[in-house]
Amino acid sequence: MEREAKVATGDLLGTVVAVQANFYQVQLDVVEAVSVTSLLCTRRTRLKKIGQQVIVGDRVVVEEPDWAGGRGAIADVLPRQSQLDRPAIANVNQILLVFAAADPPLEPYQLSHFLVKAESTHLNLVLCLNKSDLISTEQEMEIHTRIKNWGYEPNFISVNKGIDVDKLSSLLKDRITVVAGPSGVGKSSLINSLIPSVRLRVGEISGKLAKGRHTTRHVELFELPSGGLLADTPGFNQPDLDCTPEELAYYFPEARTRLEAGSCRFSNCLHRDEPECVVRGDWERYPHYLNFLEEAIARQTKLNQQADPESTVKRKTKSEGQSKYEPKLESKKYRRVSRKTQQQSLQELYQESEE
Repeated sequence: MEREAKVATGDLLGTVVAVQANFYQVQLDVVEAVSVTSLLCTRRTRLKKIGQQVIVGDRVVVEEPDWAGGRGAIADVLPRQSQLDRPAIANVNQILLVFAAADPPLEPYQLSHFLVKAESTHLNLVLCLNKSDLISTEQEMEIHTRIKNWGYEPNFISVNKGIDVDKLSSLLKDRITVVAGPSGVGKSSLINSLIPSVRLRVGEISGKLAKGRHTTRHVELFELPSGGLLADTPGFNQPDLDCTPEELAYYFPEARTRLEAGSCRFSNCLHRDEPECVVRGDWERYPHYLNFLEEAIARQTKLNQQADPESTVKRKTKSEGQSKYEPKLESKKYRRVSRKTQQQSLQELYQESEE
């Protein structure tokens, strides 16, 4: 049950924009002193005792501001409207998913992975394809049509050439947006372009792997000139799918459309090989769905085994990524008895016989 925070008239409110060690950078709603727009705060001991964590994006109440020293103390955390666990960030309104149209080349399967992960957050999604200057008009139209059939409207930009970056900025106004996507697609360059006062380190593309190197080390919120906050998150190559097998189909717009038009014969249909399934069919990302479904089933099986240590089967991975389930051996029954234990048993038997 979430604890209710009370806000009194005159309370000093702000948003946590960065966390490092036990210190929290809080951007204030109202500037109380000349040139002081944020305070470096600690967390009240009372919050530590009740287990109240403070994460980036939290709306907080600040007490005892030291305007000269730029310090303060977080006295309370307001209820969160939304929360992401990885990365840990609160009150996010939307996800800005950034991919490259080229260099590195656009990989549909990798893009699907990120799209499904973004859908699972139930937040608004803005899809951005950077480096559009490296492809022809015909290629851009082909990619646009393809992704449109997936159920998304891609925004083509070029940070390097300054193409349609302002148009993208209007979609971020007055919102807290998380930037996500694989490394090397230009996320840091995009943030530098949207917020000139921020200069993030830009990584190079690895020629051998055609992938980018990580440049961001921690989560931080940056204020957009037009209003709103932008969260740069640590780079990662592939997000984990943490949904259940039953939920997965609803994270594909193509599958959702089919489910809204009709229903499968079985209520627990996984849309794999069940008869009279409305989802199974000829749509481009259906093979992606099947692969992700195997991931979701494997994850659910592992969680069930952890919850039920008495489970009698285990999942074993064979060559070429194939897996199957085998019965578990009873560890105590088949474990070899040590020599020390054997000698102790023999000594006990000898002593008993003498008695």
